[in-house]
Amino acid sequence: MSQYFTSTSSYERFMGRFSGRLGPLFADFAGVERSGRALDVGCGPGALTVELVARLGAVNVAAIDPSEAFVEAARERNPEVDVRHAPAEKIPFADDAFDFALAQLVVHFMEDAVAGLSEMARVTRSGGVVAACVWDYYGRTSPLSQFWTALEEFDSAAENEAHLAGAREGHLAELFEAAGLADLQQSSLSVGVEFATFDEWWAPYELGVGPAGAYVAGLDDAQRRELRELCSARLPQAPFTITGKAWAVRGLQR
Repeated sequence: MSQYFTSTSSYERFMGRFSGRLGPLFADFAGVERSGRALDVGCGPGALTVELVARLGAVNVAAIDPSEAFVEAARERNPEVDVRHAPAEKIPFADDAFDFALAQLVVHFMEDAVAGLSEMARVTRSGGVVAACVWDYYGRTSPLSQFWTALEEFDSAAENEAHLAGAREGHLAELFEAAGLADLQQSSLSVGVEFATFDEWWAPYELGVGPAGAYVAGLDDAQRRELRELCSARLPQAPFTITGKAWAVRGLQR
């Protein structure tokens, strides 16, 4: 996952405004209230971590991420939280250490999604909650859907994110089942972000973040201008709101 992200500031401009709004909805869906210990898997700069701390207190929250830059940023943002450098597939905590293990917008970038979810289950006590959410890339209702639709017209051979783990309806639940989790519940979570100008929306795509940013970074100036114009033609007149829908699943550790 970490190969897609260039810096914490770039990530915040690209996806942070959406993930920050998604965090409270996701924590509600997972049933995180005012007690218990929680692990934020693939915490990034710490948007969900902040929400978990607000609900449970810093002493009851831990986090991991495979990006050293994100770990540093999450530590700065949450100085009392135990934030460690590690991938989801190798969580550096003991069995049964948490009541909740949450992965927000992470499963689709895990090297092995079933292994990552299985590790989340391992560190969760019996009866505890494992939960994850991913953008609906397949159904074209993610925050990036306008970009990917324009890219299809620009370059029909370009690979979008619809193939990623959990990106189509029902697939995240299939991964949970493969990881051995029980009593699955599924839902969708939607958030919206307003953009004052088209340039405010477009500029983060030039920061090299994620598969979309990596694609834009590989274009020459003329190609980048052409793709930018295609995107502009597809978006409404500013100001406009971009809505993103995420699939969410929660299950219980047996």
